[in-house]
Amino acid sequence: MILALPFPMIDPVLVEIGPFAVRWYALAYIAGLVLGWLLLRRTAALAPPVASRTQVDDFLLWATLGVILGGRLGYVLFYRPGHYLANPLEALQAWRGGMSFHGGMLGVAIAIAWFCRSQRIPVLGFADRIAVVAPIGLGLGRLANFINSELWGRVSDVPWAMLFPNGGPLPRHPSQLYQATLEGLLLFLLLWLAARRQPLRERQGFLAGLFLAGYALARIVGELFREPDAHLGFLFAGVTMGQILSLPMLAAGLWLMARARDAAAPPSAPPAAGS
Repeated sequence: MILALPFPMIDPVLVEIGPFAVRWYALAYIAGLVLGWLLLRRTAALAPPVASRTQVDDFLLWATLGVILGGRLGYVLFYRPGHYLANPLEALQAWRGGMSFHGGMLGVAIAIAWFCRSQRIPVLGFADRIAVVAPIGLGLGRLANFINSELWGRVSDVPWAMLFPNGGPLPRHPSQLYQATLEGLLLFLLLWLAARRQPLRERQGFLAGLFLAGYALARIVGELFREPDAHLGFLFAGVTMGQILSLPMLAAGLWLMARARDAAAPPSAPPAAGS
């Protein structure tokens, strides 16, 4: 007899009126962007301020385009390049599913660099404040994955394993909830506590680096419990595509934090005369 928790069976469609439907997944994106924007209005004004409230408001559209275009393009290039090369028009059909966080992150990074250059505001300082709010959307997105019964975990016999509707007859890790906790809640708390310290806010690039390294570690750990994509499987030695894509993020995050510490270090005093 298989012992497993029942899947809650939440309807992926929140509201449906005729041909119009509001899905939890789309709502997660919208809520993540709106909540992140509202909190960014506060964090951007903290000393030393990096952007005005008007600039933060203007960036919301840039962030939306970066997330959607980057997320879709990243999925096409990183996860199913052969399929979309043979079926290029399907690459435009984002409503059929397929988004990549790593692609979305690159899209937002490009949006930040382009926006900051046009507004003449510090790129790393602005990126630091965005990094603080980014885990909100990540956590909500993983909860939406759970509601959709997608990206479930590997087969397991832990007491809290679940039978997912489309996950086969064996219980699995609810890895979406693990990742929502690691990439969303815990990473947000870490960044929020760090952002409350002005000396860390003054080290431009430190919070952005902390986000990159923190997310990479959370994703690498989360992938240990998540079933790899069926069309990819394990790449080698039990390593997944998500783990591979997280390694450059980890390296970049550590480099940014080290660079920020060096940049914040006071210059050494000149040698005394006659020494």
